[in-house]
Amino acid sequence: MTRKIVWAVLLGLLILGACSNDEPSPNERFETFVDSWQNQDFDKMYQLQATQPTDAYEPTDKEAFIDRYKKIYKDINVEDLEISYSSLKEEKLEKAIDDGEAVYPFSVKMNTVAGGIDFEYTATLVQEGEEDEKNWFVQWNPGFIFPDLKDGGEIAINTTNPERGDIVDRNQIPLALNDEVYEVGIVPGKFDNNDATIKKVADLLTMDADKIKNKLNQDWVQPDYFVPLKNIMKTDSNKDALLSIGGIQFDNALGRVYPLDEAAAHLIGYVGQVTAEEIENHKDRQYNPNDIIGKRGIEQLFEEKLRGEAGIQLQIIKESDEDVMLAEKPVKDGENVVLTIDGSLQKKIYESFDNESGTAAAIHPKTGEALALVSSPAFNPNDMAAGLPYSMVQEMENDPKLPLINKFNATYSPGSTIKPLTAAIGIKNGTLDRNEGIKINGLTWSNGEGWGDYKVKRVSESNEPVDLTNALVRSDNIYFAMQAVDMGSEALVSGFESFGFGEDVPFSYPIQTSTISSDGKIKDEVMLANTGYGQGQLQISALHLALSYTPFLNEGDMLKPVLLSDEDKEQIWKEDVVSKDVAKQMQEDLRKVVAEGTANAAQRDNVAIAGKTGTAELKLSSEDKDGQENGWFVGYTADQKDLLIAMMIEHTEDKGGSAYTAEKVGELIGEVK
Repeated sequence: MTRKIVWAVLLGLLILGACSNDEPSPNERFETFVDSWQNQDFDKMYQLQATQPTDAYEPTDKEAFIDRYKKIYKDINVEDLEISYSSLKEEKLEKAIDDGEAVYPFSVKMNTVAGGIDFEYTATLVQEGEEDEKNWFVQWNPGFIFPDLKDGGEIAINTTNPERGDIVDRNQIPLALNDEVYEVGIVPGKFDNNDATIKKVADLLTMDADKIKNKLNQDWVQPDYFVPLKNIMKTDSNKDALLSIGGIQFDNALGRVYPLDEAAAHLIGYVGQVTAEEIENHKDRQYNPNDIIGKRGIEQLFEEKLRGEAGIQLQIIKESDEDVMLAEKPVKDGENVVLTIDGSLQKKIYESFDNESGTAAAIHPKTGEALALVSSPAFNPNDMAAGLPYSMVQEMENDPKLPLINKFNATYSPGSTIKPLTAAIGIKNGTLDRNEGIKINGLTWSNGEGWGDYKVKRVSESNEPVDLTNALVRSDNIYFAMQAVDMGSEALVSGFESFGFGEDVPFSYPIQTSTISSDGKIKDEVMLANTGYGQGQLQISALHLALSYTPFLNEGDMLKPVLLSDEDKEQIWKEDVVSKDVAKQMQEDLRKVVAEGTANAAQRDNVAIAGKTGTAELKLSSEDKDGQENGWFVGYTADQKDLLIAMMIEHTEDKGGSAYTAEKVGELIGEVK
């Protein structure tokens, strides 16, 4: 027992002796340095740096060291930094300790804004400090960052901006392109710099006068310098008036141009200078403060494709030697976005609104291609891209016609345009017999005491029992209210869901989801009756409404909408929504609605048109005589079946209601066909 205790004591003393003779290892020290470097901890790296100068490097103060190398790594966006080396083995380690100097070859790999960089270099560690506090320190020099920096030089980043892709229509006609514009500016030495002249220029350029003053007061401005103010189109009507002002000068420049002006504003959108918030939100895209970015519409939705990728050269600039290329990423111009839109039709439909508030969607009903998506009135994207004063933007924000709001992706009450869907749902449910006539008396109907004083109204009386064809031709609200009540809320809700209500439209441009009600349910019988003829809380977009008629032209299948020319056409969104027989019969009925019924204003001699009108009443009660009415018409070429337009015009209560809209659609179809 005593011998075991003695051996334990001796072993402990040996261990203590060994610990006391331990010295700091250069392997451990360099490992700490490399870990700090890979974590870009320049503070720690500085602490591990030798203090004695060498031929290659004179140590700087801590703040300068940290600031310089942090900035370099941040500017070139160093990522995935890997530093590889081998620790010194026993023999070399002993020699290094004896010599007081340890040498470590190492290799560096990193990704930067200009691509990958890798290099090899050598680190030397030396011992510094008093005997009892001696440790190993790295003899730093700028070559650790990049070897070609060892003897001096500065990092330079050269950027080549990509050319933004065009947005073109189905016929390759530009809807947004890069084209020559005038850059309007002032030469201060030739300009009469007073408030009156500045206001005149501001009015002609739709700018804030204060913004012009600020530009003229910039530090770099000299009397003979050209001070840029704003880009304008070469067709700008104010250009002669501008040039008549002394000191105003035009330079040719390249800008983003929107040939259709307001007609496609909400669809195409516009570009503008990137904001700090956008830079922060899209760090992966590496925007610079002077870059442009899509602000709305297709310009925003397809920003990455249109923008392309900047070309970047990462160089070391030498004063007395050739510059060194560290990495280079070639410029990649943006790609064109080709739409199924017909620019000519888009413009015609927009102009047909004549500044009235409304929306329209035109499609090819056999392929699903979107031919026009219109919101009226609108802003001019050329003005928005060039920049408008806040006062003008505020004026548009306060305009009751809402020119800044996109109406074609919004939902509205469809009125009687929904009746063909209600009919199809009733037939499929087995509660509606298209040949059965229903005796309806008078202009109003109520289904008993549970309705209170509420009554469904129709616009004309019927002398005979009303069947489906007659109900569609006359647009009989009571007939469709009765059919909705007969089938019940569960069947009607399920039927509308089969037409895509309650789910997103599968489209490249976001469209608001059509809804049956605020919660997707029909809570009572009055609401059920109203929903059957397109009132209640039913809401649908113009595009979805247009698509809802495609089952009648495609043997019962509802088509998926297409916006991009390279997308597959004739794709089915909803299969067998109605039977082939119902589809065929509905075509005949919708033709009669135009030829003999409420949509007769759409009738044209040169082309057969079929369709359905709808008046959506936005009234507080059934007794309200002065409420707003929106006029709808969904019309298509009955024979060719190659164009279908769903149009809604607001405030048609004093213009003939939906007949007013039907006439416009008829004129459009007649003109293009």
